[in-house]
Amino acid sequence: MPKKNENKSCCSPAEIGCCKVESVITVDERGQMVLPKEIRDKAEIHPGDKLAVVNWEKDGEVCCISLIKSREACRNSQGDACPVIKDIMEK
Repeated sequence: MPKKNENKSCCSPAEIGCCKVESVITVDERGQMVLPKEIRDKAEIHPGDKLAVVNWEKDGEVCCISLIKSREACRNSQGDACPVIKDIMEK
């Protein structure tokens, strides 16, 4: 059995196939961060839009965090994610 690469990220671009680093942002003392205007424009994110925060865990620790426009998650899901996202958005 091949040895597992311990340094490999749980969400490496080779596995996902569509990801790249667009920006590095900073979390302030209140836990807030700003999504840069260029990214908001490119992703067509507008005031009032809702984003789902999705995380991947590896060995019990969060290793990757992603934002998904909630309408896109429902449109593109196989049905499993949509009810979960709708439930989160109603809270």
